Amino acid sequence: MTEFLAPALDGADTVERCEIGDMTIAYETFGRPDKPALLLIVGLGMQLRAWPDAFCRALADTGLYVVRFDNRDIGLSSQFKTKKPYPSPVKAFLRGVMKRDIGAPYDLYAMADDATGLLDHLGVTEVHVVGVSMGGMIAQILAAQDPGRVKTLTSIMSTSGHQKLPRSRLRVLRRLAKKPKSRAPEDVAAQMAKTMRMIGSTDPKLARSEADWYRECLKNAERAYSPAGTHRQMLAVLSATSRRDTLETIRQPALVIHGKADPLLPVAHGRDTAAHLPNVHYEEIDGLGHDLPPRLLPRYVAWIRALINGELAMDNTHGV
Repeated sequence: MTEFLAPALDGADTVERCEIGDMTIAYETFGRPDKPALLLIVGLGMQLRAWPDAFCRALADTGLYVVRFDNRDIGLSSQFKTKKPYPSPVKAFLRGVMKRDIGAPYDLYAMADDATGLLDHLGVTEVHVVGVSMGGMIAQILAAQDPGRVKTLTSIMSTSGHQKLPRSRLRVLRRLAKKPKSRAPEDVAAQMAKTMRMIGSTDPKLARSEADWYRECLKNAERAYSPAGTHRQMLAVLSATSRRDTLETIRQPALVIHGKADPLLPVAHGRDTAAHLPNVHYEEIDGLGHDLPPRLLPRYVAWIRALINGELAMDNTHGV
């Protein structure tokens, strides 16, 4: 397998912000706007840089117009304005288990509306959508709500959200909720690096060292740090209901990728997502956790491009 060891790049071709309702969304693009559009949606607490420059550039080099953006409440996009106190992630988790209202300030559908607004701003009428983790949930909603616009769906380490699927371990949620020693970028990066080591890949060929994670997390922490926004996004995820019925309405070609070693969303979540998509190609990877290992990114680029080209075999028999 070719390793994804790209040289340093100059970043995106375009770095902009746009107004969508009361929200300001920061976004970046790679490639030419006259090419087929590909929208990349990040996960919980992730900034747009979670999609590496080299990955975006490689996709653009296949002839795509690649768009990545900061979800609301994260990165350089605007914070959701509220003074209302919200339950801690652990309390919200327990409320969800007891089927009590979590009281999230917004839901995943509102976040999908942000993505739709960005596409409208860019004048994109047809798009291929790729989402990772929470971003995969948002991508699923987009594909179901606007089948005329969304041509393909790629859902990476995500879920259908069905309540009977195995839940994340409480220790993982506690780790996600743990606060750094201070807001100093170095302390934030150290905290994030430990979290990523906990939920990341276990295969030595895929796993990244804590020092490697620290270097990447430091860049993110220096760009922006939004703990309150991450908290509100987590409440949106915890308050989401099952999308099994929604997935069954998605007729577009879909690609689902999931790791067997994912501790945050166990592999049953990927299998269940694939099982409820009528037109799907499913890839399950040994030793892959809840991360995007650099060595796998060339494979992801090839799969996404093959999906767009109609070259992936479709199969929806991957149930749990």
